Amino acid sequence: MHTSSDKLVVGISSRALFDLEASHTVFEAEGREAYCAYQIEHEEDVLEPGVAFGLVKKLLALNDETHERVEVILLSRNSADTGLRVFNSIAHHDLPISRAAFSSGDSPWRYVAAFGADLFLSADAFDVRAALAAGCAAATIVPGQSLPSGAGQLKIAFDGDAVLFSDEAERIFKQHGLAAFAESESEAAERPLPGGPFKAFLEALTHIQAEFDPTDCPIRTALVTSRSAPAHERVIRTLRAWHIRIDEALFLGGLGKAAFLRAFGADIFFDDQATHIGSAASLVAAGHVPHGIANETGD
Repeated sequence: MHTSSDKLVVGISSRALFDLEASHTVFEAEGREAYCAYQIEHEEDVLEPGVAFGLVKKLLALNDETHERVEVILLSRNSADTGLRVFNSIAHHDLPISRAAFSSGDSPWRYVAAFGADLFLSADAFDVRAALAAGCAAATIVPGQSLPSGAGQLKIAFDGDAVLFSDEAERIFKQHGLAAFAESESEAAERPLPGGPFKAFLEALTHIQAEFDPTDCPIRTALVTSRSAPAHERVIRTLRAWHIRIDEALFLGGLGKAAFLRAFGADIFFDDQATHIGSAASLVAAGHVPHGIANETGD
């Protein structure tokens, strides 16, 4: 969903960018009017970084004087009035974010396409599902304080099935079991998987990576999947057919992902399985992608 300038456009909610949990607690306990009063009363109080703050800093650092490779846009359920605190905090943290949509309680996802966003990150699961349905890569961020983020490269990790790829293979696994999945994937090894909701986002990252020397690239990507041999072959051939670069591939065969994500140093991890997100979220920023068969029954 690229804009004509072909830059990467990321839409982010205020609760994903900043730690707004204190004010959100006021909203939950006392309602909208109390929340608005609280935000105005505290509008000069700078918000602390939220879960996706480190990711945004590194994305914006990809820009230089001659190339605007990334634009970050704020998409917020705040009103312009209560959103003043958010913009004050953006200025304090020296984030070059100038475009925003404040929807005064309504869902801001409908502006995702208008801004040409390639990725939408929000703490609101409804907004994320709507953005996904509209064809934008989107993930639900567990809100809160920012997690430690290493300096240097931007590191983004992806699950495979129902994230980078369609859930075609995962449906066989869910419905018929591991043996049927392995047999099906071996038989289809040379047939590329259909693309999933994050294919275009990874393509956009690959496009930016191509501007740099591979030995000094500021972006590093990883596939972190529960697949193992022999189901690895179709994945490798699919990425090759797409001409998409992936820097690291971890085929874990059902092992927990959290320790591997920490070892990789992920700035964010995208997965369709809520259980994987839950275990990873205490170590790295994690985005749940509510797509595919694993999310059709609410698990």
